[in-house]
Amino acid sequence: MQTTSENRSSGAAVAAATGQYLTLRLGQEEYAIDILRVQEIRSYEEPTRMVNAPAFIKGVVNLRGVIVPIVDLRMKLNLDKVEYNDFTVVIILNVRGTVIGAVVDSVSDVVTLAADAIKPAPQFETTLATRFITGLANVDGRMLIVMNMEAMMSNAEMGMLSTASS
Repeated sequence: MQTTSENRSSGAAVAAATGQYLTLRLGQEEYAIDILRVQEIRSYEEPTRMVNAPAFIKGVVNLRGVIVPIVDLRMKLNLDKVEYNDFTVVIILNVRGTVIGAVVDSVSDVVTLAADAIKPAPQFETTLATRFITGLANVDGRMLIVMNMEAMMSNAEMGMLSTASS
């Protein structure tokens, strides 16, 4: 017979292996990102363009006193360009203490995925760096591409200098 502390520890192990993901759409594909990285979801507003910024950085916005770079994920992932519409949103992310906005076509819902539900993605020689993809998950007949936002939105990947002081 299990004790209460054993029940708690086995429940904690299941909880640690399960995570919630925000699903979003870029073109015809659905992606999922760890919800713990999401600070908020905002409607798209035209950012202030920055000189010498990479093409995929649309500019910056002032979010309650914090200057936030806005990244167009379609451009970052070399997907077809699309006109922004009423469904276009900016997901404000906190990645390793850096606040970054990601422009996506739309957000769908939040799904819970067990770690073993995320299968390794096939490896292709492609412009989409495989380090940006954690894996693939099938949820109710929908194939989700689970993204590694830490790799995709790192300071080095964004072409930004680290703002951390020593």
